[in-house]
Amino acid sequence: MYTPNAFALDDLQALQQQILGTRLALLVTHGEQGLQASHLPLLLNPEEGPYGTLYGHFAKANAQWKELQSGAEALVIFAGVDAYVSPGFYPSKAEHGKVVPTWNYVAVHAYGTGEVFTEADRLLRLVSALTDRHEASNTQPWKVADAPTDYIDGMLKAIVGFALPIQRLEGKRKLSQNRSTADIAGVREGLAASPDPHDQALALLMPKE
Repeated sequence: MYTPNAFALDDLQALQQQILGTRLALLVTHGEQGLQASHLPLLLNPEEGPYGTLYGHFAKANAQWKELQSGAEALVIFAGVDAYVSPGFYPSKAEHGKVVPTWNYVAVHAYGTGEVFTEADRLLRLVSALTDRHEASNTQPWKVADAPTDYIDGMLKAIVGFALPIQRLEGKRKLSQNRSTADIAGVREGLAASPDPHDQALALLMPKE
């Protein structure tokens, strides 16, 4: 990922927090079938390995799991909030007019080679943990155990799990750090005033004086 020094995010805890805060990741591999990508919810064990280990599963019918099985490197993209930055946000526009649009965003890229597994008990632990994570905010959380056992057993046979130890981790927080203090404040105020909740969320991440 192209990352100028001003935008580099290299604090491990912050990188892992971005991973944990991303509900749906994009897993990309390149193998005999060329480039393949799948959108997947993932779990992170932050203490397993130097950067943590990712866990998830494919539908068995999705042949991308075979790329992991063969040892292909995977790139997993965790995209955070993003916002269009209008030149009109910059006070410097009125001073010299030498401004152009850009985009602010947060992203983390994780790289590694993984292992796949099909053991029913291991898959059950994985899907139960994923379910518990995403049901946690519901008033009456659904549990895997709420479904008939034979039904779940059948569903587990239709998926392939994987563990992906992270071997390299890159992060980027492009939040106008390369602009003047006045321009940063202008972007922050412009995004905060937007009706778009994504813009507002990014404004909260902007540097303050």
